Amino acid sequence: MSQRRMEGGSVRGPWRAGSRAQGRGHDVPGDEFAAYTLLWSDEFDGAAGAPADARAWQADIGGHGWGNQELQYYTDGTGNAALDGEGHLAIVAREADPHVDGHHYDGCGYTSARLTSKDRVSFRYGLVAARIKIPRARGIWPAFWMLGQDLDVTGWPRCGEIDIMEYFGTGPAVIHGAAHGPGYTGGAGISGSRTAGSSLGHDFHVYSVAWEARRIRWYIDGKLYHTVMPGDLRGKRWVFDHDFFLLLNVAVGGVASQNPGRSVRFPQTMLIDYVRVYTPGG
Repeated sequence: MSQRRMEGGSVRGPWRAGSRAQGRGHDVPGDEFAAYTLLWSDEFDGAAGAPADARAWQADIGGHGWGNQELQYYTDGTGNAALDGEGHLAIVAREADPHVDGHHYDGCGYTSARLTSKDRVSFRYGLVAARIKIPRARGIWPAFWMLGQDLDVTGWPRCGEIDIMEYFGTGPAVIHGAAHGPGYTGGAGISGSRTAGSSLGHDFHVYSVAWEARRIRWYIDGKLYHTVMPGDLRGKRWVFDHDFFLLLNVAVGGVASQNPGRSVRFPQTMLIDYVRVYTPGG
C-alpha cells in the first residue's frame, strides 16, 4: 500500500488511478491554492461497462439506506455503477423488477450503487474535488461525501462525516454541504447551501472542500459558500483530525428527500468525470 506524508496527516492508496490527470486545474479555487499539487486521482478511464477500479473503490451492499428510510437497494453490479467509456463513472438508479432478475432486493423498489474507498484510499487534510453531473429530479438524492476511516472502531457519528455535495431532490437547484459529528448530526449538522441555477442537472460542476486541521471550506465551481471551524460547534467535539475515506452514491427517497413522483423517469444517472485529492506544498 502506497503512503505519502501530508501536512498534518497522510494519504494511503493507489496513486493516479486514471491516466488523464494533469495536476492542478480549474477545480482548484483561487490563488490561495496555487501551490497545491495533485496527490491522488481517479479519472475513470476505461472500457464502457467496466467496474470502477477495485484498487480504489468497493460497493456497499444493502437496502433502505441504513436508517435513512431510503427506497433503493445498493448493489455491486455494473448495471448500477460502471465506466461509460467516455471518461466517466456512471452511478445509475433503476426501478427494480424481481420478475426479471429474480432478486427481491429486501423489498426495495429501486436499485442503485454506493461506492466507497474505505480501507483502500484514505487521507487526512487537503483539497478534495470531483467534477460531477448530478441527476436533478424530485426524490433523487445524489451525494459525494467522506467518513472517518475509524468508522468500524468508533462508530458514527464519532468517526465524523463531511458531506462535500448533496442534492436532496426536493425543489430548487440547491446543493448542500455539511459537517456531522457527535451532537451535530442530521438536521443539526453544521450545514450550508448554494443555489446553483438551472444548469445544475444539465451540466458538470466541480464540488470541492478545502480540509485543514481547524477549518473546512466548501466550494462549487471554485466559489466559496460555507465554512466550519471548531468554534461553530458550540463546545461539541471536533472530529475531523484523522484519516477519512470517500463515498459516491445516488439514493432514492429518504428522510432528507421525498418519494419520486410519477413524473420521474428511470433510470436516473450521476456522471463523475474525476475525483482528485490535492496536497499543499507538493
